Amino acid sequence: MTSAGFNVTSSLTLVGFSSMSGHSSLLFFVFLLLYLFVLFSDSLVIYIICSQRALHRPMFAFVASLLLNSLTGSTLVYPKLLSDLLLSGAGLVQVSRTLCQCQGFLVSSLGGASFMLLSAMAFDRYLSICHPMHYAVLVTPAKVVLMLLLCWMLPAILGVVSTLLASRLPLCRAQLDRAQLGRAYCDIYSIVSLSCGGAAAQLSGISSLLNTAVIIFLPAAFILFSYARILFICLRRSRSFSSKALQTCLPHLLVFFNYSISVYLDLMLRRLQSNKESDSTLITSIVVLIIPTVLDPVVYGLKLKEVFTHVKRLLSCRRDS
Repeated sequence: MTSAGFNVTSSLTLVGFSSMSGHSSLLFFVFLLLYLFVLFSDSLVIYIICSQRALHRPMFAFVASLLLNSLTGSTLVYPKLLSDLLLSGAGLVQVSRTLCQCQGFLVSSLGGASFMLLSAMAFDRYLSICHPMHYAVLVTPAKVVLMLLLCWMLPAILGVVSTLLASRLPLCRAQLDRAQLGRAYCDIYSIVSLSCGGAAAQLSGISSLLNTAVIIFLPAAFILFSYARILFICLRRSRSFSSKALQTCLPHLLVFFNYSISVYLDLMLRRLQSNKESDSTLITSIVVLIIPTVLDPVVYGLKLKEVFTHVKRLLSCRRDS
């Protein structure tokens, strides 16, 4: 199938695994352990939040939703990454364009939902600390459900638009009838970067830029504003109040900076892709994957005192039995 003289392929290759085929067994074992750790730790914290009535509060609902987001994203990416490592020795690391677009849509939607959930947490902490007398009225269970739906639906809708625009683009940078991606997983930007250009590609690029602004940069600005306001209030209150307030905000800030680092690395990854540095892009994409999925349950499991108490109690009971 051709379009305007360019080759349009339906098979994409994830570049870089073939160069690591000599270490594929070790990498497979490492990523398998990481995936099992993510499954166990995320599921453990979510189970504790759902099973303990004392934790049935808005803040913990947002934490459980964020970890569910991380768990879903890990399940979408890690198994494919593991299968690619198994097949890398035979040079069969390929994925259909349709599957690549689906994975790109889900990665984009879940990544945007994570920032939206972090902004909902910041809003919850702001109301709890700065307006405690009105907190119960402003943050009702019904409003929490609405915020959760907004956090998941808005990135999904924008992701559908970007994916549909990218799916209409013919791929032109084909080698041996295969388009090459410089990542360990698919994303919409990579698909657009392989297109033939023109007005359709520009429209798709503008759509992706707007999506990034709406679901990442605007929530990030709101998060920084909310915690800056909390810090300003804490500076005017007693030391004990400030210590307690900042202690509840610290885990959320750590996770926020964790995701921010991932976004920065992703932007760096796009620059490396444009320079065709395949080994660097592969390593960077793996780091972008590992940082949030592994550190999120560690931060919330250890730094949230209420959760850590139940984690320690549950693990000690299993060890005693």
